[in-house]
Amino acid sequence: MKAKSTGLKITKAKKFRVGGRTRLPRAERREMILNQAAEFFSEYGLTGQTRPLAAACGISQRLLYRFFPNKAALTAEVYARTILGPFKGTWLADLTDRERPVAERLTDFYRDYAETVLTRRWLRLFLYSSLAEGDMAPNYIASIITRLLETIVEEVAAEQDVCLPEDVALRHELGWTLHGTVSHMAIRKHLYHASQSVPTDDIIAFHVRSFVAGFKAMVEGAGNPRPGS
Repeated sequence: MKAKSTGLKITKAKKFRVGGRTRLPRAERREMILNQAAEFFSEYGLTGQTRPLAAACGISQRLLYRFFPNKAALTAEVYARTILGPFKGTWLADLTDRERPVAERLTDFYRDYAETVLTRRWLRLFLYSSLAEGDMAPNYIASIITRLLETIVEEVAAEQDVCLPEDVALRHELGWTLHGTVSHMAIRKHLYHASQSVPTDDIIAFHVRSFVAGFKAMVEGAGNPRPGS
């Protein structure tokens, strides 16, 4: 994904400009900067410079650095707010509620996850951070997704009375077969702009049913050694 030139004008930023001589309270100004920074970096990549970002915010670069001492501090805050922030702590608890069928739990979770997390801005920022070899994407996967994958696999295995492979990496791969599919659905929708006439909720339900139905076969396949091994 090629980043746009940072020399381009950011027309979307006008709505953040401060009119006349009005001075925003510090907390409100900081909020505005963070919101615009998330939008800016999602459009232009993490290589985007702070000078055009400050211009997009309607402030000087000098003032920007009064709120954030350097670009690293700013991007760290954007990560905490925009990448980590949307993930709801209640999701993991809901996924482990065994009073409900696991397919129902997974469907509800991924419908909410797709709407709340897998937005155009989130996806672009996440992918740009990966291309820049930054630590946003690896940290998110390590702190959030790994636990999510383990929860998904353990809950399906418990309902189906399936013995999971001891290899943790294999367990993660089992979880990725569902999580990766839903994530790529969002990429097709928001980044590829591929035609998607089927409602998102229906697509998610379809993939969840397929995952649950084929789970036992996947586990059995994962436990079989490769020919010649």
